[in-house]
Amino acid sequence: MIPPIASRFVAGESAASALEHAAELDEDGVGAILNLLGEHYESREEADADTEAYLELVEHVASADVDGCVSVKPTQIGLGVSEAAFRENAERVVAAAHERGVFVWFDMEDHTTTDATLDAYEALATEYGNVGVCVQANLKRTPDDLERLAPLSGKVRLVKGAYDEPEGIAHESKAAVDAAYRDCLERMFRAFEGGVAVGSHDPAMIEYAAELHGEHGTDYEVQMLMGVREDAQRELARDVSVYQYVPYGAEWLSYFARRVAERRENLAFAVRAVLHG
Repeated sequence: MIPPIASRFVAGESAASALEHAAELDEDGVGAILNLLGEHYESREEADADTEAYLELVEHVASADVDGCVSVKPTQIGLGVSEAAFRENAERVVAAAHERGVFVWFDMEDHTTTDATLDAYEALATEYGNVGVCVQANLKRTPDDLERLAPLSGKVRLVKGAYDEPEGIAHESKAAVDAAYRDCLERMFRAFEGGVAVGSHDPAMIEYAAELHGEHGTDYEVQMLMGVREDAQRELARDVSVYQYVPYGAEWLSYFARRVAERRENLAFAVRAVLHG
């Protein structure tokens, strides 16, 4: 059972608990991106098992009366085994979701997975259309990737990037990453006719996205994590589409630890919860 201290960031261990949280978000006009926690599987058996779990999740989302979609990590469904295993399982999920009218996001992991993830996304977006992928502004290659992705019929989520990448392939300072994010956002609002997904909790970047929308007219949505700036999510949802990334599952402990380590306010929350019960 997930303790209360972690339940701010994780919607339980089951798909049912995640869908219950999605229904609560729906009442506030916020959509849900449901993610079964798990990654870096090196056995086909584990990858196939989570693929089956996603096929079930697609059915649950399709049957629920909520604004919801699903998000998958490539190494969770086979990329840690082989690129062929990943492509096979990815197509199974996207094909089933396409048939049921459910959107599928592919998360982006570290730089070693970028090419395989984008190759799969390009093929699936071309064939099915109901698919999106995440790109990371801290990687110096991302402007070129955006040029490649712009003509496709899927969606692209831009985040700053949270992986500790090797020197030389990524921007390192906060100022450099912020500048890269702004540059990538501008490129997307100019070139992505299908819309832009702004994955950020940074008020300055969200405000910049609104400015770019006013300038270019490109549709966009804002995506944030469960447990981070939730009041702002509900407030933003009055003016723009907002989606909350809702993780669930037995692998909650490592995810919770990363969320606490990322931001001082999350650490302060955890400390207060421990001290005051």
